[in-house]
Amino acid sequence: MTGTRIAALGHYQPAKVLTNQDLAELVDTDDAWITSRVGIRTRHIAGPDEPVDELAAHAAGKALATAGLSPDDIDLVLVATSTAIDRSPNTAARVAARLGMISPATMDLNVVCAGFTHALATADHAVRAGGARRVLVIGADKMSDVADWTDRTTCVLVGDGAGAAIVEAVDEEQSVPAIGPVLWGSVPEMGNAVRIEGTPPRFAQEGQSVYRWATQQLPALARKACERSGIAPEELAGVVLHQANLRIIEPLAAKIGAVNAIVARDVVDSGNTSAASIPLALAKLVERGELPTGAPVLLFGFGGNLSYAGQVVRVP
Repeated sequence: MTGTRIAALGHYQPAKVLTNQDLAELVDTDDAWITSRVGIRTRHIAGPDEPVDELAAHAAGKALATAGLSPDDIDLVLVATSTAIDRSPNTAARVAARLGMISPATMDLNVVCAGFTHALATADHAVRAGGARRVLVIGADKMSDVADWTDRTTCVLVGDGAGAAIVEAVDEEQSVPAIGPVLWGSVPEMGNAVRIEGTPPRFAQEGQSVYRWATQQLPALARKACERSGIAPEELAGVVLHQANLRIIEPLAAKIGAVNAIVARDVVDSGNTSAASIPLALAKLVERGELPTGAPVLLFGFGGNLSYAGQVVRVP
């Protein structure tokens, strides 16, 4: 049987760093107000000449180099993003062009903050079904393009960046898959709780509704994702949740029961990068050697639509 694994990871963030002190010069806020409510201290902001596909291509190039692969080794490119300005060419096609690929299939997935885990599951399914051998999966968002920089409740949250993973086929000999079965779904009646809409599009959310839902409903869903992979929460080496708010991440990880896991807290340095947040945080943990090869890590995205998706993966 054909299984899948993550062969390599890559990440990229723009050079410009926006601190809480910088934001205090734009809106009525300060460092204490921001850190006490969301835990964010800095975020990276892309310039006007750095579109989403450029961020994505940088992360993808790093993943390819880490894996020792060339762009021609990829036959499917999936980009999770909700901030691409243009409808066509899609972001995946522009990434493929930037990397000099010859004939990959290219698709964008818009599931906002849960985009990367949806895309990772889609890649896993495509390989298992025989539709691809190697898939480049990218989460990339330029949230600064859709931020309302006069609204202190939302502009303090956002950052820009990209993270990438290469998913490839392997002989499925191990009892626990290297990319576990996905648990995904949505809460349609809460679809307006997180929004990027209007002309020009602007990010807005009902923060308290999202906070209550995440802290009350997600722990059981995350444990179910672990169960589908045959992993008990206490066996997890890492937990990488969507990096929305430190006040959501820390209690949620505790409620899951991942008592021995390293919990990603990249939100402190990067802010909410939407679909980029999970691969960005995971790639940094792996690059720093904080997660050993083969260790089980829970990935769980949640946010706009109100959608969620999670799976347990093995560290490349």
